[in-house]
Amino acid sequence: MKKQIIIATLALGALVLGTSNAQAQTATTTVNIILNDVISIDAGSVANGGLVDFNYATAEDYNTTKTANVVNSLIVTSTKNFDVKVKADGANFSFGSNNIPVDVLTIKAATGGSIAGTQNTVVLSTTDQVLIANAPLGSALTLDLDYTIPATESSSSKILGKPAGTYTQTVTYTATAL
Repeated sequence: MKKQIIIATLALGALVLGTSNAQAQTATTTVNIILNDVISIDAGSVANGGLVDFNYATAEDYNTTKTANVVNSLIVTSTKNFDVKVKADGANFSFGSNNIPVDVLTIKAATGGSIAGTQNTVVLSTTDQVLIANAPLGSALTLDLDYTIPATESSSSKILGKPAGTYTQTVTYTATAL
């Protein structure tokens, strides 16, 4: 029994001495988050290659204000506040040698969408005009637009009396970080 106590004491001592020599090991890693300023009009925006039609087929059409509402016209991601500007790429909607001035069309933010900021109604021209001013930064922000031709324009000589056909003009939107 004495032998067993001595063996147990030695085993316990070896265990205590052996464990006290082991030390914890550590490793460290540095994690970086690298940010860049971004502003983007998403390729899925309806305005990207989109089409807005105003069809004048009856007398009533020429005497009525027409509005085309386009949901998700623009989808913008920006790391800073931004402006959205709009302009026509030419002075007229054209059909061959026939023209309708672009100022018959107004564009404004419609109800809906998630882009905030100061909203302006723009009478289309070839000059960049601020449609949305100082919109807050955000990801995948949407802008719904109303395109309107007032009855005062469609019943005037700007549209009325023009040869039948499809008059076309390209409208360009620009999102600019502030």
